[in-house]
Amino acid sequence: MTSELYILLIGAPLALGLWAQFRVSSAFKTYKEIPAASGVTGADAARRILADAGIHDVQVEEINDMLGDHYDPSAKRLCLSTDVYNGASIASVGIAAHECGHALQHKLNYGPLNLRMQIVPVTQFASQILPFVIMGGFFFHMTHLINLGIACYAVLMVFQLITLPVEFDASNRAKAILQQMGIIRPGEEAAGVNAVLNAAALTYVAAFVAALGNLIYLFLARNHDER
Repeated sequence: MTSELYILLIGAPLALGLWAQFRVSSAFKTYKEIPAASGVTGADAARRILADAGIHDVQVEEINDMLGDHYDPSAKRLCLSTDVYNGASIASVGIAAHECGHALQHKLNYGPLNLRMQIVPVTQFASQILPFVIMGGFFFHMTHLINLGIACYAVLMVFQLITLPVEFDASNRAKAILQQMGIIRPGEEAAGVNAVLNAAALTYVAAFVAALGNLIYLFLARNHDER
């Protein structure tokens, strides 16, 4: 296995992931300082969007986790980090609306979201055993462990692939709903929401590319060792 191949399959996706994280942090830092003209906080925006969609069984809660915002479909909880929950900025309402997009997907029985929910348990299991499988496989040259590692990366790659339409769809819903409800104005405010959500979407692309790169590299490394 050449160093060039390692850089292409492992290093390049890692660099893309770091760049994506930087863009998310930079966009959030910029637009959390710019208030939305509506004066609506992230929590208020979330509750308005959910109510307007006829969703009354989802709790909007504050969590102490920077950019850890997420929708938990199993518990029907929409969790917003402190800055997003209390902030009345362009970034806050944009992120809150994105998470509401997942709640809307859940209500509408959106196929990719349902599929992602179904494979979460096996994905979590694959993530937990992967480090031990990879180390054991290469350290002890045990082919069956390397094959298991390939299977784990395949699961992660499929999960990340399914995640892409889920996240893109949630962002598209958020961008439209915010303007339809008058929470965000067209023009500069809408552009700010786009910047934040597009940067966040890039992190999911980077995660998929990383999983795919690791899968290909591990597959090629196994074949190389068998020669």
